[in-house]
Amino acid sequence: MRANSPTTNQDRAAQRHFSLSRRAFLRGLGVCVALPALESLNPLSAQIIPRAAAVTPSGAPLRMAFMEFANGALPQYWWPTGEPGTNFELNRTMRPLQAVKNKIQIVSGLDHRNATPGPDGAGDHGRAGGTFLTGVRVRKTQGADIRAGVSIDQVAAQQIGHLTRFPSLEITSDMVRQTGDCDSGYSCAYQCNMAWSSATTPVPPEPNPRAVFERLFGAGAPGERRANLQLRQQQQRSVLDFVLDDAHDIQQRMSNRDRLRMDEYLNSVREIERRIAATEATNRQTPDPAMATPAGIPADYQAYMRLMYSMMVLAFQTDSTRICTFLLAHDGDNRPFPSLNIPEGHHYLTHHQNNAAKIEKVAQIELWYMEQFAWFLQAMERTQDEDGNSLLHNSMIVIGCANADGNRHTHANLPIVLAGGGGGTLTTGRYVRFNAQPMCNMFLSMIDRMGVRGVERFGDSTGRLQGM
Repeated sequence: MRANSPTTNQDRAAQRHFSLSRRAFLRGLGVCVALPALESLNPLSAQIIPRAAAVTPSGAPLRMAFMEFANGALPQYWWPTGEPGTNFELNRTMRPLQAVKNKIQIVSGLDHRNATPGPDGAGDHGRAGGTFLTGVRVRKTQGADIRAGVSIDQVAAQQIGHLTRFPSLEITSDMVRQTGDCDSGYSCAYQCNMAWSSATTPVPPEPNPRAVFERLFGAGAPGERRANLQLRQQQQRSVLDFVLDDAHDIQQRMSNRDRLRMDEYLNSVREIERRIAATEATNRQTPDPAMATPAGIPADYQAYMRLMYSMMVLAFQTDSTRICTFLLAHDGDNRPFPSLNIPEGHHYLTHHQNNAAKIEKVAQIELWYMEQFAWFLQAMERTQDEDGNSLLHNSMIVIGCANADGNRHTHANLPIVLAGGGGGTLTTGRYVRFNAQPMCNMFLSMIDRMGVRGVERFGDSTGRLQGM
């Protein structure tokens, strides 16, 4: 509220009502002015915000990431051979994970029932994309009236994002489309965004590794980035000053309800100012990796994906963020794989109708995706954290899809791998079989470990996933 303005119960209720949309608008403003929410953990900020959440039992930061691949998985090559427990063998698709087998859990029996057709008919890829991290049934529309739900990564970011320079990081090695019909009447926004800060506000992922790197560490060569980051902050201040002046000019012509919304907005702008001030005070703490800034998007898809994986390793290693989503390929992706001598599109091949030649090509594509994931996990395992353990030990990394069998468009018994030790809170090296549990139950158990409090239900959850 404005200074000297009395606060009534009605005012407080209205503020609570607008709080979520305000955060969404604030995030949108941050994109418009190239303003990341920066607040480093250091002796200065630690006096204000205690490190009471998102840490491991050893005191090192705990990270959480989600990766989504396209079009489900061939069940005959995905699931391990042998019984659940530690005595299992990796099947064809997951053999690249052999080197980190004792660092993962292969989880079966998790469902996303809200991705099933129900009364909405066709559009399984659109529903699966929108449901993967939200657990809700998305509205079937190709217009502007999209509606999903807050994604689990953003639930965590809204509570613990202030502990790092960036509340969360969203990246992709795929196209970014926010409008139009991408699947049987479902907006492209559902398939091209994993993260949602509100039911109507997706958080678009960044596809350019150069932009990701410069957002994290500043532009230029090593040694130049801090000064360039400071210049960008000064430019952001100028933009904010303009916004504030413009807002005050039009405030006199507003209705009482609009004034309340404007007050909420101005409070948000002042919060941005506070974050800029905190960042300026701690610029000397901004990491400056001794590596060249990426030139842009590589033409080779493997080089592209591994470069984006490297950005995530750097973000976690420097504690720039503890929450990340990486859209490897949107559900329904029809990319060919010329490097594998596969000219047909991935989505086309997944509707194989038991054709052996098509199944073999799908198997090669799925193996390729798992090879890239294995490369990332090994990079995380090689990178030492501040407590002497590896980054992988101090992380919870989910890879999967809300489509199970791409040929039949099923959404039960999803292909899911949970990698990392959760700082010692997860039991790894296992094949775990649950009985028709909502995937959202696992999400709740994960954010509990991240230090998120007060979230009793999420999506279609029925409780916490026991036995992780």
